[in-house]
Amino acid sequence: MFSSQLSSDTVLFDDRKDAGERLAQLVLEQAQSVEGSFIVYALPRGGVEIGAAIAQVLHCPLDILVAKKITRPENPELAIGAVTADGQVLRSVHSRIPGWEDALNRALAKAKGQFEQFRDRPNVTATGKIALLVDDGIATGMTISVAAKSLRKQEPKEIWICAPVAPQVMIQQLEGICDRVLVLATPEPFLSVSRFYRSFPQVEMESAIADLKRTLQS
Repeated sequence: MFSSQLSSDTVLFDDRKDAGERLAQLVLEQAQSVEGSFIVYALPRGGVEIGAAIAQVLHCPLDILVAKKITRPENPELAIGAVTADGQVLRSVHSRIPGWEDALNRALAKAKGQFEQFRDRPNVTATGKIALLVDDGIATGMTISVAAKSLRKQEPKEIWICAPVAPQVMIQQLEGICDRVLVLATPEPFLSVSRFYRSFPQVEMESAIADLKRTLQS
């Protein structure tokens, strides 16, 4: 199932706070029509503020799920796969090249390192729950797809993929790996997530950790 509200190809959101609050309202509308308990999993770093807004309106736990693109040193913009901190791997059509194992190991080490920085996390599991997988935008879909693969191992009741913005061409692929896709806007041409935000700074790790801690304390 796919739900979308906006169609403009210009700037859509002031910042992640604005996007998170608006996405949270769409998620809340959808959540009111289903039975079950929820848990939000945000992809750090940019997805944590978005996930916190959703967890707040649903009054549910917020956790993180770390996924990193696998790239080659000489071309860091070309993703040849993705990997989660718990070792789930997704390969792209570009992955059958020399150096794959080295690239995978670098990305895995990076994912594990980031995961370990989030020391204060809720003691929860997605088993039997509706798990919401959240990011601040979806471009290639690689990291969110491998994150869904990892989340599926916990045997949730359902997986919902939630993001403020994603390419229209990605929606069918996303629907194939989860139970519901909630996206505020699917503009074309897409080009990049950042072009749809008026302010889209890099999220510092301290800020993402603080957002998670605030949710634990609320």
